[in-house]
Amino acid sequence: MLKDIVSGEQLETLVTSDDIVFIDFWAEWCAPCKEFGKVYARVAEQYPAIQFTQINVESAPALAEAFQIRSIPHLIVFKQGIIIYSESGNMPESALKELTEQALTVDMTEIRTKMEEERQSK
Repeated sequence: MLKDIVSGEQLETLVTSDDIVFIDFWAEWCAPCKEFGKVYARVAEQYPAIQFTQINVESAPALAEAFQIRSIPHLIVFKQGIIIYSESGNMPESALKELTEQALTVDMTEIRTKMEEERQSK
């Protein structure tokens, strides 16, 4: 089941309490968003352990602005509170499933190490 997010507090709670969170930024008037929304809902049903959410950019413009969403649909994936994927555009079900599997298996230790190295080099 998809969860609609309307506030930053809701989003922060999800991102900090769930291991993996997918966020679909969309709008009612966006035809590609509606098409992707169907795919997104089907994949969400297949991965009940993952939090699949939606943010309507018209209902929550501050969240869209905070994430610098310029085109929709736009998908962001968090794992352990870190963005591991952010891309706009539609994608087929097979690609979304593959992305979901990658999110499940990505090594966060390696990502954290790279982030720390980048921080230290600045």
